[in-house]
Amino acid sequence: MHHVEFCQGHPPLVLLPGITSPAATWEFVAYRLAAFNDVYVLDHRGRGLSQSGGELGYRLDDYASDVEAFIRTLGLNKATILGHSMGARIAIRHAVRFPEQVGRLILVDPPVSGPGRRPYPVPLDYYLRSLDEVECGTGFEVMQKSLPWTDGQLEMRMEWLPTCDRTAIIESHKSFHDEDIHGDLPHIETNSLLMYAELGDTVRDEEAEEIRAAMPSCTKMRIDGAGHMIPWDKMEIFVNAVRQFLAEASPRTHSQ
Repeated sequence: MHHVEFCQGHPPLVLLPGITSPAATWEFVAYRLAAFNDVYVLDHRGRGLSQSGGELGYRLDDYASDVEAFIRTLGLNKATILGHSMGARIAIRHAVRFPEQVGRLILVDPPVSGPGRRPYPVPLDYYLRSLDEVECGTGFEVMQKSLPWTDGQLEMRMEWLPTCDRTAIIESHKSFHDEDIHGDLPHIETNSLLMYAELGDTVRDEEAEEIRAAMPSCTKMRIDGAGHMIPWDKMEIFVNAVRQFLAEASPRTHSQ
């Protein structure tokens, strides 16, 4: 397993990215969070510089076991776990299986799909097509037309997207639909923040309320005007929300 870290002697925060986001693509976010936490960004199996291959498993329990071993090896017990998208689903499973490792939990726009639930709004073909476009050299122009990101952010994605294993993407996207996270939620007792995007359609208002109601100590926050990649769209709001949540002694429900 490979990771990127920004450390200055603050309490630890382990950041778990999404389905096609190697750790390097989150460095600009980690840099901001490192003002008040030591930040460790993990390359999930099948991404970045971590081990890849079709022989690996890409289920929630596989990823959660990786996080457990990572935290245990680096001695980061009671870290804040911040997961985005697929990373938030992994954070949920990890918090249930290894609660002794978790200080606080921040879930950023987790896919709420699963058995009997609405599909994840981004089809598998989108991810595979993006990979094809980057590999044939047209990805930058395509992304520039559809994503309101800086050239530097787009170039970083161009550089690192090819490190995402196709089997890892396919199996992880399948997991969004045939693995349930909602049954895990009532077993999470740690103070938690659910942050979801108004414009991403990954988590809708009623789904956010369902998650909040299922978790004994959960705060929810909707980020208005943001798409699924919340820090890319609303960096200051995102960073301030994380800082405020970690500074509070008890959760509250509010919207931004």
